Amino acid sequence: MSLRRRLAVGAGLCAVALVVTACGSGNQGVTVQGAKLVKKGALTTCTHLPYPPFQSAQGGKVTGFDVDMIDLVAKKLGVTQQIIDTPFETIRTGAALNAGKCDVAAAGMTINPQRAKFIDFSKPYFDATQALMGKKGLTFASIDEVKAQKLKVGSQAQTTGEEYVHGKGIDSASFKDSASLLNGLRSGQVDVIIEDYPVVQGWLKDPANAKYGVDANLNTGEQYGFAVRKGHNPKLLAMIDQAIGQAKQDGDYKKIYEKWIGPLPAGG
Repeated sequence: MSLRRRLAVGAGLCAVALVVTACGSGNQGVTVQGAKLVKKGALTTCTHLPYPPFQSAQGGKVTGFDVDMIDLVAKKLGVTQQIIDTPFETIRTGAALNAGKCDVAAAGMTINPQRAKFIDFSKPYFDATQALMGKKGLTFASIDEVKAQKLKVGSQAQTTGEEYVHGKGIDSASFKDSASLLNGLRSGQVDVIIEDYPVVQGWLKDPANAKYGVDANLNTGEQYGFAVRKGHNPKLLAMIDQAIGQAKQDGDYKKIYEKWIGPLPAGG
């Protein structure tokens, strides 16, 4: 029932309804198989677009590795996944989840202790490395060589890649999202960019990026996790973990990996 309709029934009733159901906000909250969902019939996912191959909009629909993985959770719940694009800052700090915008965050997000203070992570679902992307012919044995050559580095704001180069004493140019980061390289604002290797891999498949390559692959020991509201949704978290585990056992994970990333590494 809409707010206008409630007001037609009576202003006094709305005051009571506000406490119980946010007075027709549309996010009334339901419980499905013990999991708390903000919207009936849907598993609502917060992400930050674009971030191919994990999530990107194509033909009016959001697709990608993370989308397919969370679809497995939605299927277990008997609902459909609905995706909301939101700033990455509100995802990693838990603000979007705390505000009831979504049930789960799926944004190619690295698990780390600082973020775990504000959100509950699933078990790892993806092993990630960082890559340096620049013009072909550039090669670096380490990030220290980039620093020594005084090359201008670009990074995506609020990411572990940015934290990594800052930790190495590089004052990188910060871009709001991955698309802006790539454009920064193409336009010559920076000489080299740091981004998750699978994302760079996807970019290099585009003929428009033919003059660029991977200058270095940096094994930072990162793993991605999905996230739910801190201390609020243990059953949903358990179902996400179950979906990840089952997908790795029944072959669905392999299919999704090869669809979006490439050959699955041994032991993956």
